Amino acid sequence: MGNSRFPSCFRNIRSHFQDLSSRRQGISSVRGDQFSSTNISLIDKGNEEQFRMREIQLGSHTVMSHGYSVARTHRHDWLILLLLVVLEIILYIIHPFYRFVGKDMMTDLKYPLKSNTVPVWAVPMYAVILPMFIFLFVYIRRRDVYDLHHAVLGLLFSVLVTAVITDAIKDAVGRPRPYFFWRCFPDGKDVYDKLGNVICHGDKNVIKEGHKSFPSGHTSWSFAGLGFLSLYLSGKIKAFDRTDHVAKLCIVFLPLLMASLVAVSRVDDYWHHWQDVFAGGLIGLIVATFCYLQFFPPPYHHEGWGPYAYFRMLEETSATNYTPNGQNLNSGHTQPTAAQEENQEGHGCLGCVGLSGETDHHHNTTLDEIECGNVRK
Repeated sequence: MGNSRFPSCFRNIRSHFQDLSSRRQGISSVRGDQFSSTNISLIDKGNEEQFRMREIQLGSHTVMSHGYSVARTHRHDWLILLLLVVLEIILYIIHPFYRFVGKDMMTDLKYPLKSNTVPVWAVPMYAVILPMFIFLFVYIRRRDVYDLHHAVLGLLFSVLVTAVITDAIKDAVGRPRPYFFWRCFPDGKDVYDKLGNVICHGDKNVIKEGHKSFPSGHTSWSFAGLGFLSLYLSGKIKAFDRTDHVAKLCIVFLPLLMASLVAVSRVDDYWHHWQDVFAGGLIGLIVATFCYLQFFPPPYHHEGWGPYAYFRMLEETSATNYTPNGQNLNSGHTQPTAAQEENQEGHGCLGCVGLSGETDHHHNTTLDEIECGNVRK
């Protein structure tokens, strides 16, 4: 009789474990649903409107409320900017390489000495100050300190890195300007040494500046600042959203056109050779692109209208509004989820055995039956 109870006992145990397995599958499916609802992906196009709604729900992020914390997070970047300023001053002060300039080379270096169509003081006005005014206008509309901070920081990095690279190459190459003859010989009387090299008798500072033709500083600064602005505007107006609005491209090309006209003026004023402005524009545009992509998604990306830090902040804020089990902390009252019930039921070997409560009651009853069977045997 005792032996006849063993099959029934094992059948009870098997049915008991099957019930537990089905319950765990239900819990796993609930967990998956909760995870997919709280997980916000940066590359999911359908979440763009959700981000906009969350922006309204989270409130404004102004300079007063978040400016200090954002700047403090990037304090090392601002320190590097100061180091770049110091390095740029050093590169500007030191003398460039004085290359050999023979008499037969003066044919291409006797262009008339003209003043700048675009003065030096105007370059930071349209390459730095003008973009910052546009950044400020966008900030007033969106109240997003992340966008303002990263746009200003990226612009300054673009301009200063370009300036350091440009002046470093200027000092290393030492190419004479197209009107070098008049800088070297202001009175028009050229003098050469026994090797055929020039013996300049003009002002030393004027001569030093005459050896800084390649690459063009005006052009590189222009494309660094206005190129960054062009990328910024293309992201803000979603110029590449595939809606076929060609008018948006006019806004994108306007800063680049302005930079190109500055480059042409440098050749027209005989301050640079055409190779100088071509190299300067290339340097400025490449550096601007790298600096922009450091803080913003590509303009053709569906989230190119905001900086990386803004979306990262939304993800972190969204994550803090939910418990690990998917419970919303912002709601007034909470309902227990299947995952919470699983945690409340305890932890057993392999997640199947050792559950407490009602499960333990059935489990203990089954063990009692087995013990009874053994005793009866």
